[in-house]
Amino acid sequence: MDFELNEDQRMIKEATRDFAQEKLAPLAQEFDEKEKIPKEIYKELADLGYMGMLLPEKYGGSNLDFISYILAMEEFAKACAALEISISVHNSLVCDAIFHFATEKQKEKYLPRLAKGEWIGAYSLTEPSAGTDAGSLKTTAILKGDHFLVNGTKSFVSNGEIADVFIIFVLTNPEAKSKGISCLIVEKGTEGFSVGAREKKMGLRGSDTTELSFEDCKIPRENLLSEENKGFKLALTLLDPSRIAVGAQSIGIAQAAFDEALEYSKQRVQFGQAICNFQAIQFKLADMATQIEAARLLVYRAAYLKTKNQRCSIEAAMAKVFASEVANMVVNEAVQIHGGYGYMKEYAVERYFRDARVTEIYEGTSEAQRIVISRGLLR
Repeated sequence: MDFELNEDQRMIKEATRDFAQEKLAPLAQEFDEKEKIPKEIYKELADLGYMGMLLPEKYGGSNLDFISYILAMEEFAKACAALEISISVHNSLVCDAIFHFATEKQKEKYLPRLAKGEWIGAYSLTEPSAGTDAGSLKTTAILKGDHFLVNGTKSFVSNGEIADVFIIFVLTNPEAKSKGISCLIVEKGTEGFSVGAREKKMGLRGSDTTELSFEDCKIPRENLLSEENKGFKLALTLLDPSRIAVGAQSIGIAQAAFDEALEYSKQRVQFGQAICNFQAIQFKLADMATQIEAARLLVYRAAYLKTKNQRCSIEAAMAKVFASEVANMVVNEAVQIHGGYGYMKEYAVERYFRDARVTEIYEGTSEAQRIVISRGLLR
């Protein structure tokens, strides 16, 4: 076994860390308070190659391997988890979907503009009545000659407000349920398509989350991604890399919270000495560091399998469920180490505590991950 990163991977990790800590970390609290990330940030990210990380150079991408991508996501999440999830959705759920499942004409139309940051992508599977049970979609797309007529509502759409290109999942054969789901590419400004108001969230407040509405919305038939009624399989294919990315996000949040707690424990004096000298605090720090490292290894292992194009559904689920639960444990302990100050917004651990909570929910709840793992083991 080789636990060493290669030279290119180390360079990506270090370059991303430098940029994220110098440029993004100082702005993360402002993004949270204003509930907005300026769009010029995405242009700067595109100029550095972060908006097309997994795409070939042919389409303007950086052609990174998946491990390098995960390393970058970890560093972005450590600096600003809200921005990280926005970049992750754009890269691994939109760009990757179009690259792997689109026609060449579709690739040439969308990928270069997505890689340049001229367009931002959003992905929409969830509906008000279809969360973990993604096969129970109600948004319909009826084929009418050269277009689909779409009606319905999508919910919890990351990047919904700022996106220009949307990957949506719809019922094209309602009688077939999950086997009648298709995937469409929708462009901002299409008649009959509207974006709802931003959701008010506990955490990741800088990242916009919205509802999408379709009322007799005409989507050209040529915007079908992959084959008709093959959308559910497409969605499941995209979940593995996305879950690994959430694992990386979880590690980044946990590492940031740990670093804050470690430093605070050295500075906070009680009973005549720094609290890091008390065994109760030392044991907390030891457990936090150990759990983060274990989670990191699970995430990196899943990323390695993905890089090798090996099946990794179980490993991705393991990485996601473990890393997300570790993140929530670590941020809880970080707040505890800070005491009353950890409850105050002036301290970053308060934001980490809020940001971490959703990692156990989106891209499949912890309960759903355990179903994936157990079914895989029994199979």
